Amino acid sequence: MSSENRKQLKAFGSRVRTLRESLDWSQEQLAERTDLHRTYISGLERGERNVSVLNILRLARALKTTPGNILNEIGGKR
Repeated sequence: MSSENRKQLKAFGSRVRTLRESLDWSQEQLAERTDLHRTYISGLERGERNVSVLNILRLARALKTTPGNILNEIGGKR
Protein backbone atom coordinates (compact mmCIF):
# COMPACT_ATOMS: atom_id res chain seq x y z
CA MET A 1 0.00 0.00 0.00
CA SER A 2 1.32 3.43 -0.89
CA SER A 3 2.05 6.06 1.73
CA GLU A 4 -0.71 8.23 0.20
CA ASN A 5 -3.24 5.42 0.71
CA ARG A 6 -2.12 5.00 4.32
CA LYS A 7 -2.56 8.74 4.90
CA GLN A 8 -6.08 8.58 3.47
CA LEU A 9 -7.04 5.64 5.68
CA LYS A 10 -5.69 7.47 8.74
CA ALA A 11 -7.59 10.62 7.73
CA PHE A 12 -10.80 8.61 7.32
CA GLY A 13 -10.32 7.01 10.72
CA SER A 14 -9.62 10.35 12.32
CA ARG A 15 -12.79 11.78 10.78
CA VAL A 16 -14.88 8.88 12.09
CA ARG A 17 -13.33 9.31 15.56
CA THR A 18 -14.10 13.05 15.53
CA LEU A 19 -17.73 12.43 14.57
CA ARG A 20 -18.07 9.64 17.15
CA GLU A 21 -16.62 11.79 19.91
CA SER A 22 -18.88 14.71 18.95
CA LEU A 23 -21.80 12.41 19.85
CA ASP A 24 -20.02 11.45 23.08
CA TRP A 25 -20.05 7.77 22.09
CA SER A 26 -17.53 5.08 22.90
CA GLN A 27 -16.17 2.81 20.19
CA GLU A 28 -18.39 0.09 21.65
CA GLN A 29 -21.50 2.26 21.29
CA LEU A 30 -20.66 2.99 17.66
CA ALA A 31 -20.00 -0.70 17.06
CA GLU A 32 -23.43 -1.58 18.47
CA ARG A 33 -25.16 1.01 16.30
CA THR A 34 -23.41 -0.20 13.13
CA ASP A 35 -23.45 -3.94 13.87
CA LEU A 36 -19.67 -3.94 13.48
CA HIS A 37 -17.21 -5.32 16.02
CA ARG A 38 -15.55 -2.92 18.46
CA THR A 39 -12.08 -4.05 17.35
CA TYR A 40 -13.06 -3.26 13.74
CA ILE A 41 -14.01 0.29 14.80
CA SER A 42 -10.73 0.60 16.68
CA GLY A 43 -8.69 -0.54 13.67
CA LEU A 44 -10.68 1.74 11.37
CA GLU A 45 -10.01 4.76 13.58
CA ARG A 46 -6.28 3.96 13.59
CA GLY A 47 -6.22 3.77 9.78
CA GLU A 48 -5.59 0.03 9.73
CA ARG A 49 -8.79 -0.96 7.88
CA ASN A 50 -9.71 -0.40 4.25
CA VAL A 51 -13.42 0.20 4.73
CA SER A 52 -16.03 -1.07 2.26
CA VAL A 53 -18.74 1.14 0.79
CA LEU A 54 -21.38 -0.76 2.74
CA ASN A 55 -19.59 -0.11 6.01
CA ILE A 56 -19.19 3.59 5.13
CA LEU A 57 -22.97 3.70 4.67
CA ARG A 58 -23.50 1.99 8.05
CA LEU A 59 -21.13 4.42 9.74
CA ALA A 60 -22.78 7.46 8.16
CA ARG A 61 -26.26 6.36 9.24
CA ALA A 62 -25.12 5.67 12.79
CA LEU A 63 -23.18 8.93 13.03
CA LYS A 64 -26.20 10.87 11.72
CA THR A 65 -24.36 12.25 8.73
CA THR A 66 -23.80 11.49 5.06
CA PRO A 67 -21.06 9.40 3.48
CA GLY A 68 -19.97 12.56 1.67
CA ASN A 69 -19.52 14.41 4.94
CA ILE A 70 -17.22 11.67 6.20
CA LEU A 71 -15.25 11.45 2.94
CA ASN A 72 -15.22 15.14 2.00
CA GLU A 73 -11.97 16.02 3.75
CA ILE A 74 -10.18 12.73 3.04
CA GLY A 75 -9.13 12.76 -0.60
CA GLY A 76 -7.54 16.17 -0.66
CA LYS A 77 -8.22 18.91 -3.16
CA ARG A 78 -8.02 18.14 -6.87
